[in-house]
Amino acid sequence: MSDKYDVIVIGSGPAGYVGAIRCAQLGLKTACIEKWKDKDGKGINGGTCLNTGCIPSKALLDSSQKYHYAEVGFAGHGISTGKLAIDVPAMIKRKEAVVKQMSGGVAGLFQSNKVKSLYGTGKLLSGKKVEFTDNDGKTSVLEADNVILASGSIPVNIGVAPVDNDVIVDSTGALEFQEVPKRLGVIGAGVIGLELGSVWKRLGSDVVLLEAMDSFLAMMDQQIAKESQKIFTKQGLDIRLSCRVTGTEVKGKGKTKEVEVTYTDKDGNEQKEVFDKLIVCVGRKPFTEGLLSEDSGVNLDERGFVYVNDLCSTDAPGVWAVGDVVRGPMLAHKGSEEGVMVAERIAGQKPLVNYDIIPNVIYTHPEVASVGKTEEQLKAEGEEYEVGTFPFMAVGRAVASDEAEGMVKIIAHAKTDRVLGAHIVGPAASDLVQQVAIAMEFGSSAEDIGMTVFGHPTFSEAVKEAALAVGGHAIHMPNRKRKK
Repeated sequence: MSDKYDVIVIGSGPAGYVGAIRCAQLGLKTACIEKWKDKDGKGINGGTCLNTGCIPSKALLDSSQKYHYAEVGFAGHGISTGKLAIDVPAMIKRKEAVVKQMSGGVAGLFQSNKVKSLYGTGKLLSGKKVEFTDNDGKTSVLEADNVILASGSIPVNIGVAPVDNDVIVDSTGALEFQEVPKRLGVIGAGVIGLELGSVWKRLGSDVVLLEAMDSFLAMMDQQIAKESQKIFTKQGLDIRLSCRVTGTEVKGKGKTKEVEVTYTDKDGNEQKEVFDKLIVCVGRKPFTEGLLSEDSGVNLDERGFVYVNDLCSTDAPGVWAVGDVVRGPMLAHKGSEEGVMVAERIAGQKPLVNYDIIPNVIYTHPEVASVGKTEEQLKAEGEEYEVGTFPFMAVGRAVASDEAEGMVKIIAHAKTDRVLGAHIVGPAASDLVQQVAIAMEFGSSAEDIGMTVFGHPTFSEAVKEAALAVGGHAIHMPNRKRKK
């Protein structure tokens, strides 16, 4: 094996493996270093997303939603199932099979594109050299013309709720429960907290989410956030805002273990709750431990992210960084696009990532999704805008499918009608918002979307009607005066 490469990528999550494959497609000799191991200690690709993040959580969300709908939804369709039971170990086993298939797919893509997989850890030295320590502890120094840092992120721990991977777990541990907790506490009602809370609520847990912020889903458009909170509360999720956890105490032994959580409520009063399990979901932070030597030339910003410019170039020439380890939303698809951009930049091309049009999705049921500016952002910027909304209860496909909760909201510029944002809570929101993202990429107006022929009956008709509603012309909106 030659120790000199055109490109060395450290990390094989969505940012790293996509970047590595694109480099190889462009004729660059590429190696990708990955520290993840499977349960047998064998190196495995995919990073957090494929192994303990996006993919396994969606597998459990899908399984739990199927169970929940069979339990509460089948009867309305005239379907009788008898008494239901959930085999949690079997559900976890299926999740693991999905993870194995997807991570194996990355290995196959590496092989077919001639990307060299190196399992172990990588540390950037000066002069674009990388110290590689394999899983057997053997260390060597590799050289490259370019290095891409894609080391990802890890869960944030808090001192008042130390993770013991038994009673108090992080998002990774919440994917490994072998039985349904009777009472489940979740610190944080953000994306991860809502998704994991939803999984175990559907399977029978009494779920309480303790959120320190005084607004629900503060990063989302607040009209959609309030509608989402209403739906989730109706589902039985106990969402408590302005609650700051001040301490935890694990009590009991063996199967009788439980955790007492102390927190201050919105009125400043001290409260206590006891749970069988507690999930800590207070965010993620960039993973840079052991990544950089002091003389690497790469700098971190005040929040611990690798400092990069708009093109993902670091302060060290020929060294790039992408994904969760750099500024911007910690989203797999954002990292993947950065990986492609960097690969093509290395090859002499001049692509850009449009950071204004990056969809964000919460995979609850119904899903919550957004792209572009929120109404609150536009108000703060003093931008003139018009809003169109449309409820799924007026969409035939949604009503026929028992998926009529939620709405689509489209925001357009008041003068040019150019679409500035779309925000959705409802069925297939993750796919519907992508329709608007495509339109925004081409600079479409709300009228352009409204004039497009949409299939009937489809969920996507709500997108068309919301776009029409911007100009006051929604066809199926009851009790709405239409502009002439």
